[in-house]
Amino acid sequence: MRVSSKPEKANTIANPVIPGFHPDPSVCRAGEDYYLACSSFEYFPGVPVFHSRDLVHWTQIGNALDRPSQLRLPPDTRSSGGIYAPTLRYHDGRFWLIVTNVSGDGNLLFTATDPAGPWSDPVRLPGVQGIDPDLAWDEDGNCWCTTAGVGQIRIDPRTGETFGPSRRLWSGAPGAKAPEAPHLYQIGDYWYLLIAEGGTERCHGVSIARGRTPTGPFEPCPANPILTHRGTDHPIQNTGHADLVQAPDGSWWMVLLGVRPGGGTPGWHVLGRETFLVPVDWADGWPVVGELSTSMPAPPWPLHPHAAVPGLDDFDLSELAPHWISLRHRSPEVCTTKERPGWLTLQAHGESLDEPDVTFVGRRQQHVSCRVRALVDVTDGRGGVAVRLDEQHHYDIEASAGNVQVRARIGPLSTVVASRTTPPGPVVLRIEVTAVHAVDDARTGPDTVTIGIEEADGTFVELASLDGKYLSTEVAGGFTGRVIGMFAGAGSVHFDWFEYEPVER
Repeated sequence: MRVSSKPEKANTIANPVIPGFHPDPSVCRAGEDYYLACSSFEYFPGVPVFHSRDLVHWTQIGNALDRPSQLRLPPDTRSSGGIYAPTLRYHDGRFWLIVTNVSGDGNLLFTATDPAGPWSDPVRLPGVQGIDPDLAWDEDGNCWCTTAGVGQIRIDPRTGETFGPSRRLWSGAPGAKAPEAPHLYQIGDYWYLLIAEGGTERCHGVSIARGRTPTGPFEPCPANPILTHRGTDHPIQNTGHADLVQAPDGSWWMVLLGVRPGGGTPGWHVLGRETFLVPVDWADGWPVVGELSTSMPAPPWPLHPHAAVPGLDDFDLSELAPHWISLRHRSPEVCTTKERPGWLTLQAHGESLDEPDVTFVGRRQQHVSCRVRALVDVTDGRGGVAVRLDEQHHYDIEASAGNVQVRARIGPLSTVVASRTTPPGPVVLRIEVTAVHAVDDARTGPDTVTIGIEEADGTFVELASLDGKYLSTEVAGGFTGRVIGMFAGAGSVHFDWFEYEPVER
C-alpha cells in the first residue's frame, strides 16, 4: 500500500511515509530492499508487512499473521489488545519476526524466507517476559532478546529455549516513565541500545545508550532524548518507538511513530499513530537525528514510487487485498467473495458494532479528508458502512429493507441520529470526512463526519453531520486509529463495491 499524506514536490518527500494507523514500525534491509512491519492490535490478519526500494515509497506485500494457527484473538479480546510492537530482522538468510500477543499467547517468534509470506507457525517464548521484544545476534551467534522495561535474556530463536535469568540493562532517563520499544544494534565498536520513553502520548521520545558488549554496561547519550517533540507546537507529536536502518550508501535513517493532531485544544488525532522517516548523522560516536517534518528533503538516491492502491474494490478477486482487515477473526463462513461472484458477502455474527464479535471488514483511514462509498444489498439481512475506533466509539449508517439509519456510539451513549426510507433494491451509502482547518473555538474538532446516501443520479443526501473528535484517541483512549469499512448486523449482507478516495482541501 502506498498512500501519500500530501503531494510530493521535486526534491522533497511527504511525511508520514506510511500514513494512517501504522504504529510501532520496525525496519530491516536485505540487499537493496527494505522491509517494515507494524502493530495490528485486535485486527486480523495481523502485522502488515511493507516493501520499499527507497525508504520513502512503501507497498504492503502481505500480513505476517494470516492464519488462525499464527494469530489467536478470542472474541473477548479487548480493543487495543492483541498484537503489540513487532521487531523485524534479516539474519542468516532468513527474516525473523518477534511480537507479543497480549491477549493470551505472550511472546511469539516467526520466520520466513520471503517476507511476503508464508510465515511459519509461531515458536512460543514462555521464558521471555515483557512486551516489545527485540532480536539481536552477536558475533558468536548468540541471540539476545530485549524487552520493555528494559530487560534482556538469551534465547534459541529456533526452539524458544531461554538461557539464564532475565537481567536488567538500562531504563532510560531518571524519572522518565515507560522505557519500551528497545532495539539493540552492533555499530562499529559499540552496541547501541535504542529505546522509547515518556509514554506513547505527548511526552514520547527516543533515547539511546551504548556499551562494549550486548549485555552492557550501557552509558546514556549526553544529548538524550535524541528525538522528542514534547513541549512544542510541532505538527507531528507523540514521536517515539523508533528503529534504525543503514542504507547501501552508508547513510543512516530512522523510522518512528508520530501523530498529527488537529482541531482546537488539546488537539485530537484520529488516524492513529503513523510511520515517519527522518535522517540520522553521527557525531562523537552518537546518532544525531535530523529535522522531522511533514515535508523533508528526499534521500540522495533515485526514488521508486509505486502505484497507489486502487480506491475502488469491486470484489472480483477470490481473496481480499492485504489492506483489508477484520475484527479478531475472518473465517470464510462470515466473509467471502465466492458466494455471489463480484460481491463481498458478510454473514452477521453479532448484532452491531457495539459487540466485539461483529462481522466487520475495513481499511485504515489514511487521509485527513476522504470520501467512502459502497453499494449494499440488504435483501437477505441488515448492515452498512461505519467509521470505527472501537466498540464504544463509532459512527455508522445501516441499511435494512426499505430504510437506512445513522447511529452514533460515543462511550456509554448510543443513539439513532437520523433515518430515511429507501426504495427497494441496493443502496449506495456514503461517508465524507472533512478536515477542519480554521479553528474558531478551542473545542473545534479535527474534522466533520458527514453521513448519508446517494440517489440514482449521484446526488448526495446528507442525513447527519457529526463532530469527529469523539472518534479520536484523545477521547476514546487506546492505541489504534480509525478504520472505515463494511459490517453485517443480521443475516447476509452483500457489497457490490467499496470505494475509498482522498479529498484534497
